[in-house]
Amino acid sequence: MITRSLLSTIALCALLQACGGGGSNGGSSAPATPAAPAATASTPLAASAPASASPASAPNADTTVAQSTTPNVQTIQVTRTPTSTRNMLQTSVTICVPGTSNCQTIDNIQVDTGSHGLRVLASALNPSIALPLVAGSNANAVIAECAVFGTGYTWGAVRKADVRMAGHVASSTSVQLIADSAAPNAAQDCSQSGLPMLGASSLRGNGILGVGPFTADCGAGCAASAMPRWYYSCTSGNCVATTLAVAQQVTNPVANFAADNNGVLIELPDVPDGGASSVTGTMTFGIGSQSNNLLGSAVVLKSSSSSGYVTTEFDGSQYRSSFIDSGSNGVFFPSTALARCGVWYCPSSPQTLAATIVSQSGAQSAVSFTVAQSTALFGTGNYAFDNLAGPASGYFDWGLPFFYGRRVFTALAGRPTPAGAGPYYAF
Repeated sequence: MITRSLLSTIALCALLQACGGGGSNGGSSAPATPAAPAATASTPLAASAPASASPASAPNADTTVAQSTTPNVQTIQVTRTPTSTRNMLQTSVTICVPGTSNCQTIDNIQVDTGSHGLRVLASALNPSIALPLVAGSNANAVIAECAVFGTGYTWGAVRKADVRMAGHVASSTSVQLIADSAAPNAAQDCSQSGLPMLGASSLRGNGILGVGPFTADCGAGCAASAMPRWYYSCTSGNCVATTLAVAQQVTNPVANFAADNNGVLIELPDVPDGGASSVTGTMTFGIGSQSNNLLGSAVVLKSSSSSGYVTTEFDGSQYRSSFIDSGSNGVFFPSTALARCGVWYCPSSPQTLAATIVSQSGAQSAVSFTVAQSTALFGTGNYAFDNLAGPASGYFDWGLPFFYGRRVFTALAGRPTPAGAGPYYAF
């Protein structure tokens, strides 16, 4: 579906409690090069990503969007966190036992357009919220998942929950309960994937809300074959890789809403050059389904139907493994001209740079962005920065700084929108 490296959310904090972006590897905050899509991506189901997904190449693509009058606006914010992590976009999510009013609202959930599905720490969930386990082929087995991020992994059982946000309910949706006692020990190949992000300090919050451009976090590949470091069947503590039907996989909750279910719009205000102590914005569900989520003059940039990637042209090079990711707390890209301070760029004076994001359909949008001295930014004591950046190798990660002062849409693969079916970004 989408490469594991695009599941970029949490980095190991190595400098002044500031994370170096979700694409990080191992024990540093420097983002790693994304794996080639063929290495870990699976072929999406036809219902998830039809061949006619590009509005530019398919003028007859379905653009009929069911209209909704359901409240669809979720508050999101960047502010000080217990781990003092910068540019951590968070929200609150209500989780219920399916079909009941037995619910709990959990705060400090990171909003991530670079991954898919809800993952919540078991320690953050009241024991009275007894979510049912997803059934495996063996009645005595527990289905667990290894979700590999840039610097490490989350491990936990897959359970069903009603996920409630902004007037919508994603009924009986598969979620990952991190460090769930039902599956206490990570599979060996999973535990070799870096930092175990199994607590609030290592996860930098209570969970991750993946609202990326696909429905399920793995897709048809995991339904067809038992792939390592994805889904496991665990019996008496012994976990082996297993297949799992797409409908049972950890799922982007937006895809399971009854309406406003074709994507999200994230809006954050601009911030001063020196940053802001906190920022409050909105995540609006749906694209073209209500008056508050119309595309307007936004440029639609079709992304790859298998990986979600677009191309970034910068400094004479093309970076085809590029993505727009609210879960990365900086903009990460290759540069030989910018000075570095550890895992961040720190030019002596702010540098304004230019790049062009090019879509699969050929549409493009010029982007001007600024890189400031990271040490000076951290010295302000602020938590929201639109000019924080760090190095990457071979790809361009448009992290949270890209979102400030913009209306950024992420369209779900295969879902009709006024600009044709996703996946695409628009801003």
